[in-house]
Amino acid sequence: MTKLRALLLAAAVALLLVAAARADDDAGAADECGAGGEAAQADRARAKSLKIAAFFSILVCGALGCLLPVLGRRVPALRPDGDVFFLIKAFAAGVILATGFIHILPDAFEKLTSECLPAGGPWQDFPFAGLGAMVGAIGTLIVDTVATGYFTRLHLKKGPGAEVVAVAAAPTAAVADVEKQAPPHDGGEHEGHVPVHTHATHGHAHGSTALVAAVGGGEDDKEHTLRHRVISQVLELGIVVHSVIIGISLGASEDPSTIKPLVVALSFHQMFEGMGLGGCIVQAKFKARSIVTMVLFFCLTTPVGILIGIGISSGYNENSPTALIVEGLLNSVAAGILVYMALVDLLAEDFMNPRVQSRGKLQLGINVSMLVGAGLMSMLAKWA
Repeated sequence: MTKLRALLLAAAVALLLVAAARADDDAGAADECGAGGEAAQADRARAKSLKIAAFFSILVCGALGCLLPVLGRRVPALRPDGDVFFLIKAFAAGVILATGFIHILPDAFEKLTSECLPAGGPWQDFPFAGLGAMVGAIGTLIVDTVATGYFTRLHLKKGPGAEVVAVAAAPTAAVADVEKQAPPHDGGEHEGHVPVHTHATHGHAHGSTALVAAVGGGEDDKEHTLRHRVISQVLELGIVVHSVIIGISLGASEDPSTIKPLVVALSFHQMFEGMGLGGCIVQAKFKARSIVTMVLFFCLTTPVGILIGIGISSGYNENSPTALIVEGLLNSVAAGILVYMALVDLLAEDFMNPRVQSRGKLQLGINVSMLVGAGLMSMLAKWA
């Protein structure tokens, strides 16, 4: 269901941009904010070949980046509980953070303060890009917490059947009885009762028993799995928005000198983002069908945007007021989503992991890995 909503969102973004650009292009004047003059026929032919190369390059690099963590599950060193996986995920989180701060948000500010926007409007007087980023971050927080709470309550109440409630209730009652009947500990005589008593004092353990019974697996493992499923789906929604926009922008461009550096930059951009998303998909432990669907959807979003851009290149005007507003607002919201996901759901969770906190070398390693990812992605902003 989430994948269907993401597909509809991508289609809606594409339709909004196409309709906006065409509507303003029909009424626009032939100035610096208009569609511009006709490109030379040789440039058009060269630009088209570069767009086709970009289609396949971005498709392959996106698939490679997304599949590396997924296929890495078969390699012991790349499993989610290994040190290397922590380093890869920190690198990818740094990439996603730089994507939001360095690539998308400045572009949103540029579009929403453009001189091509109506002079009498509010666009020059209020930082709408900052507002959009804040709305995106707060909206992601709300979706994140509400979705996690909803699925947790759903498993607690329903589960696969009435047996789940029984399975959940039986250990709780048994532990409570043992706690009531156990005499006070004085010394080492009753040390065997200590683990039972200690477990009974953790309120979250009782509630999560139903979730464990409903989903299967270890208690801590399943709590994290549910969390990562929400994270991976919200992250993909955030990536989809700006992937469609950059795909359409690249496909609609007729300047070979602009397209050529974009092909290389966006290929690396897509691969690094795919690594971040792939890491979340691995930790979410989806079934094979869901993994294939999410990977394909991620890989195809930007290439399909390129095809849409090629189809509308003759009438698309990226400097029309409506197109600037739509792209700017969508980019700002996408930036807020990605910044929130990178800081809260990816970096904070791993950086505060007890395994990382207890090992100085691993802690230093993930910090360096994050900085390298953010630095490399920031450097790509020179070309894309």
